Amino acid sequence: MTQSGDKDRPPVRQANKRGAARLAAVQALYQMDVAGSGVFEITAEYEAFRLGKEVDGALYREADAQWFRAILAGVVENQKTVDPIIRQALTEDWPLSRLDSTLRAILRAGVYELMKREDVPVAVIVSEYVDIAKAFYEEDEPKLVNAVLDRVSRRVRGEGRGKDAS
Repeated sequence: MTQSGDKDRPPVRQANKRGAARLAAVQALYQMDVAGSGVFEITAEYEAFRLGKEVDGALYREADAQWFRAILAGVVENQKTVDPIIRQALTEDWPLSRLDSTLRAILRAGVYELMKREDVPVAVIVSEYVDIAKAFYEEDEPKLVNAVLDRVSRRVRGEGRGKDAS
């Protein structure tokens, strides 16, 4: 890495604000699932104390708060539609209840966006949620997220890669 042009660029490429909002939404959905917290309580907590703030020595990235709220509210409002779509995309021997809470949160947020945010390209949604899965898992879970979101995108939008992206 050269130093000549470094002063013109930020030292580290920051995640985009929507990407940070997606990650925060997955964390909030996880917290709601595990703690049984309500959407209004979690939204208020994240906006007041987490998004763009320092928590226990870790800095949460600046996030698009409106996007964060839309994902949370959208998943909660559409969960009766989202969960069956996820179940259909999973194999019969892997019911939704068998997935851990983090994986369920990632899939719920991703499927919500595929269903309701047609303004966002499929490739962006799949890529962002696979990256979130990679932040939490090192094994096969990111591949599972990719496969499920690809199947769902083909079903709800009529588009998808139809093959593993590596």
